[in-house]
Amino acid sequence: LRHVSKTFGRPGAEQTVLDDISLDVAPGEFVCLLGASGCGKSTLLNLVAGLDAPSAGEISVPGGRPALMFQEHALFPWLTAGRNIELALRLRGVPRSERRGEAERLLELVRLKGAYGKRVHELSGGMRQRVAMARALSQATPVLLMDEPFAALDAITRDVLHEELTRIWQETGVSVLFVTHNVREAVRLAQRVVLLSSRPGRIAGQWQVSIPQPRRIEDAAVADLSVEITEKLRGEIRRHGRH
Repeated sequence: LRHVSKTFGRPGAEQTVLDDISLDVAPGEFVCLLGASGCGKSTLLNLVAGLDAPSAGEISVPGGRPALMFQEHALFPWLTAGRNIELALRLRGVPRSERRGEAERLLELVRLKGAYGKRVHELSGGMRQRVAMARALSQATPVLLMDEPFAALDAITRDVLHEELTRIWQETGVSVLFVTHNVREAVRLAQRVVLLSSRPGRIAGQWQVSIPQPRRIEDAAVADLSVEITEKLRGEIRRHGRH
């Protein structure tokens, strides 16, 4: 991203949501965008996804439009887990004869072997998010965008999916841009944490996370760095409150 800004509203009453964001994500890097609610994290992700256009600046994404995984699984309930993935494969242009095998391979990658014929209502919340992850990976792009995909899950399921996402990221080598407002989640997952300020969103700080993987959310090193980032986040919230 090069000097990216985004404003909403009619002329004379514009609201600047993002202001002069410049950010590089390296091939295979895992970056978490962190910030308070309303700071523009999801707006920034939508711009990178090509769902909206920046008001200023440029965004360049290798490999075409990146894959995007939402907070809600957004699976089609009338299709099975496998058919949900096959639909994405069809849209990508994968021949019909290859779709079933590729869908089953992706389900196995997310530890759902044998779930091809399961309907959405037969899957737990965590399983649905795994299918959504497999569907995103089926797009075979080098960049995966994730917008708070685990926020609605219970703590145990979220912890399991943190482990699974880390494993899948390491196995596939995709670049991940992950939006969250959970500081510990960001430190648990990312190689780099980028903090956005509020209204307008600007880059307020960056931290390289050198803690070796696998990490646990309760690890002392994760907790220590989380405290440091949280203090900076609180300062940004207080600063915004004074304005």
